[in-house]
Amino acid sequence: MIDELKKLTVDGVPNAMRKAERYRLLGEPCEAESICVDVLQVDPENHEARVLLILSLTDQFRMDLGRVAEAAKRVAALEDEYERFYYSGIVAERLGKAQLTRGGPASDDYANRSLREAMTWYEEAEAIRPPGDDDAILRFNTCARTIARRGFAEPLDMPKAALVMTE
Repeated sequence: MIDELKKLTVDGVPNAMRKAERYRLLGEPCEAESICVDVLQVDPENHEARVLLILSLTDQFRMDLGRVAEAAKRVAALEDEYERFYYSGIVAERLGKAQLTRGGPASDDYANRSLREAMTWYEEAEAIRPPGDDDAILRFNTCARTIARRGFAEPLDMPKAALVMTE
């Protein structure tokens, strides 16, 4: 067992971030996560690493739903309110899609609820989005179309403001 991990140099951070993005795009989210954690050890305020870490964690939901809590914790630590809302939506949406992929008892119900929660977060983000940033609208529409394709009805016991991810 390795007792001590090696630390990156501050000068190596830009190259490490390029590698993290590349690994994520290649479908290697664990590698991207590891690099982001290394970057954040030497540059804890690195915004790009914080966001890429969240995305890398959500990329792992299909294999490991245990990563949801870590992703939600990382989202809650974001300083910008718009980003907290938007990435809370990303976490909920990707959880819903992972539940659809994994299947099993009640997976459709869980997915439906997660996708609807994501839509609520995206509406919150849309309300305070920067000018010209329609990302929350695009994600909202994707969730709505997924729900429509699956023929999911609105759960009767689901409150309209079922925001549980980071509140």
